[in-house]
Amino acid sequence: MSATESPHRALGLTDFEYDLIVEKLGRDPNGVELAIFSLMWSEHCGYKHSRKLLGQLPTEGPRVVMGPGENAGAVSVGDGSLACAFKVESHNHPSAVEPFQGAATGVGGILRDIFAIGARPIAVLDSLRFGELEHSARSRYLLEHAVAGIGHYGNSIGVPTVGGEIYFEAPYEQNCLINVLCVGLIEQDKLIRSAAAGVGNVVVLFGARTGRDGIGGASVLASAELGEGDESKRPTVQIGDPFEENKVMHCSLELLDKGLLVALQDLGAAGLTSSASEMASKGEVGLDIDVRRVPLREADMEPFEIMISESQERMLCVVEPQRLDEVLAVCERWEVHGTAIGEVTDTRTLRVFDAGELVGEMPVTALVDDCPVYDLEPAEPASQMYPASDPVIGAGLEQGATLLAMIGSGNLSSRRWVYEQYDQIVGSRTVRRPAQADAAVLLLEPDAKQSEGPRPALAISIDGNGRRVACDPYRGAVEAVLECSANLACVGAEPLGLTNCLNFGNPEKPHIAWQLSRAVAGLADVCRSLSVPVVGGNVSLYNEGGGGPIFPTPVVGMVGELPDARTAGRIGFRDEGEVVALVAAPSWKPSLAGSELAKLRGEAPAGALPTVDVGEIGALHTAVRQAVRTGSLSSAHDVADGGLAVALAECCLSSGLGARLELPTHEDPEALLFGESPGAFVVSGSSRAVRDLGEYAEILGEVGGPNLKLRGHGIDLTVRVDALELTHGEALPSLLQ
Repeated sequence: MSATESPHRALGLTDFEYDLIVEKLGRDPNGVELAIFSLMWSEHCGYKHSRKLLGQLPTEGPRVVMGPGENAGAVSVGDGSLACAFKVESHNHPSAVEPFQGAATGVGGILRDIFAIGARPIAVLDSLRFGELEHSARSRYLLEHAVAGIGHYGNSIGVPTVGGEIYFEAPYEQNCLINVLCVGLIEQDKLIRSAAAGVGNVVVLFGARTGRDGIGGASVLASAELGEGDESKRPTVQIGDPFEENKVMHCSLELLDKGLLVALQDLGAAGLTSSASEMASKGEVGLDIDVRRVPLREADMEPFEIMISESQERMLCVVEPQRLDEVLAVCERWEVHGTAIGEVTDTRTLRVFDAGELVGEMPVTALVDDCPVYDLEPAEPASQMYPASDPVIGAGLEQGATLLAMIGSGNLSSRRWVYEQYDQIVGSRTVRRPAQADAAVLLLEPDAKQSEGPRPALAISIDGNGRRVACDPYRGAVEAVLECSANLACVGAEPLGLTNCLNFGNPEKPHIAWQLSRAVAGLADVCRSLSVPVVGGNVSLYNEGGGGPIFPTPVVGMVGELPDARTAGRIGFRDEGEVVALVAAPSWKPSLAGSELAKLRGEAPAGALPTVDVGEIGALHTAVRQAVRTGSLSSAHDVADGGLAVALAECCLSSGLGARLELPTHEDPEALLFGESPGAFVVSGSSRAVRDLGEYAEILGEVGGPNLKLRGHGIDLTVRVDALELTHGEALPSLLQ
């Protein structure tokens, strides 16, 4: 802090906000109180610029059992006795500063969100964004260490990483995105909420000791732009210990299973400050906390440091006094520190003590409910926000060479190098691994004794395309939801609920506010049209630095259910001689605007995205889903990034089989091959199975041979499958070198 800078400004509070704090308290805040307010009123904790927008999202549905406002959302699955808990969170800014620990603790944080409501985590998926690998040693460093951090934490704790996505684009050079989704299962009647209750009940902190790592970490880093010199923020990044988290998880689940807890909350951003404040707010009670009872790694920590530390692997719970000894005994058995640090009061105040001395006293409503909420001032930019890039391929390249260049590009190449670093099958639930299908598929009950008869399963997908949203924030956000729904349809799953992570730049700038407003409107409209409720999510703003803002990147995670995992769809063709068909909505019109081909040609993300009929596409998804569930289709894969030619190539790559196909006549052959738009699938199977799809299906040819051979009006493309495999498989390792 400079000699002239006010303490509240150094902590990220404006003069208006400081004056409001003084008004709420009726006096000037002391140092402890100012630190606490600065975090609770940060963007990350207070959602100051997004709270009003999020009210547009539909949150109710017949399968919703826990909606927004809790640590995670949950939907009913199976016979109705089980609930699937899921949520996606970001750890962007910490990962930009220290990618290994930033990404690792991102996994740890989302795992705690799931078991904080009593659910056992069963799978993780990630959505990652980095700068262009070929141009940036920094981006290569961030990718390598973030992937290593995700693998280290998930593999060590024994939760499989079963899917995800990665994009490489120049606007993510300074601000990588690390979004992690976790899914868990719980019996519905064992769900627990985080609202503190019962005046006189004991507040217990259990888990790892508290240290100075993570002081002001995620809550501060995620509430301001990163600029030059931010390597100095490295000490604020949290340090994770997955083996400690494993003990904390099992301790939490045992405490809940025995019915020993009144409420449970994880310690994430802002540490004790946010967990205690939010528990008190939800329960309409007060809390007294004595920081000197908190087990510390460093004995000389100040009260404000203890309150705002974001040290990992910690949980806060409320316990009836007569059950305290039982709770502490369970903590001791799992070798985690369990300590009574306070009690529930009727004061509606958060009071902080230091060895009995009062050092902070703040109304809970002022901390949580009265955080100022700002109206955005959106304005559509008058000119292109994102510059063109150097072209990788020319416009006159032969069609086969264009296809090879595309599947060998950063965004479309094989992710094997990434997912082979993750344990994908621990837990014995995984039915479809990465690259096998468009969505991950997990058994509800992995018990081998249930091998006879239907095997109900969950399907999970995570998607988002910042380049498309940069072209048109509304339609791009709609496409993200439709892509997730299409992925679930390809494995035969019906969507049950959605979570999202909204990654945008500085919302105080009118053009960013416009992107955010339009994207949220798109999400709200498409979710209502598809009857898919939003059960929770996360907002990550201020993702920009000296290089400008990131692409606007709403990431969508969707959970669905299928009645029998044995019929779950696959990407790859199965047998030679089977029919291949294009299954498309009547209004499907692929376009090169915002496409991968346009990117490789150096074009800026611009141009109108195709208009889509959401109702029509929803009906198409239903038809494909039902066809997959019958088991008569051998494969199903949606046409997405790279267009129809890339989708067909991916079917060949997944199976090692070629295909001989005659494509339909189109006014723009290049757009038919490489254009992008929601509303089309490639399927294979028997002629009868394909014809059962009715008017949606157009038979293109059959599986077979060593080549992918495409013919049609203005189309003459032949590429050997082994050439596709070589180019696709070696691209990412080559870029990393």
